[in-house]
Amino acid sequence: MPKIEVCLTPALLDLYPIENSIVVVIDVLRATSSITYGIENGAEAIIPVMNVEDCLAYADQGYLLAAERNGEVVAGYDFGNSPFSYTAEKVAGKTIVLTTTNGTKAMHLAQERAYQVIVGSFLNLSAVCEYLKKQHKDVLLLCAGWKDNFNLEDTLFAGAVVEQLQKDFVVGDDSSVAALDMYQLAKGDLRGYLQKSSHNHRLIKLNIEEDVRFCLKIDVCKAIPLLQGEMLVALA
Repeated sequence: MPKIEVCLTPALLDLYPIENSIVVVIDVLRATSSITYGIENGAEAIIPVMNVEDCLAYADQGYLLAAERNGEVVAGYDFGNSPFSYTAEKVAGKTIVLTTTNGTKAMHLAQERAYQVIVGSFLNLSAVCEYLKKQHKDVLLLCAGWKDNFNLEDTLFAGAVVEQLQKDFVVGDDSSVAALDMYQLAKGDLRGYLQKSSHNHRLIKLNIEEDVRFCLKIDVCKAIPLLQGEMLVALA
């Protein structure tokens, strides 16, 4: 049986041999939720870049430019990291260049070594799990965290994936066990559990409770974003 492991922060990624693994990048609040929703709504591609300045290299190519730092839209960019910026009316047929505080960095780090990189969120939880079951490959659930620190929301999603896959995979590390235990404790009221989180306090100050609640919805989407070259595209 293949194994499933959870990396609680990108700072620990070097500890995992992922050359033959599918890495699921997780940044629930809000990058991977917004990316999933955008691809679901017909975005042609989303290009994740590391730095705000990197977006400017695409400014003359007709792409939408999206930049977020510390939860806020960077001044001068089309939009930031809210899933409500990724509606069909705004993104269908478009390519978006995106940089975020945590999620896009995690994608680049994973792509350097991984067999494959996909994007996971509560919005596409079941689609991701069904895909992973069929691949017969080791899986690493990579939590983007907050500036290389552990966070609750990404770990909860990792636990949700472990719960669905534990019969088909060897649960390979204590991080997976902890994530599963945490999810099973919280799943009856994810929003209530996340009232404890540090990121929750940051987001409350930004008045984006609607974003948070939307990002915790389960199985709104069937799309699975796949990192192919420099672009996230819909997995065929």
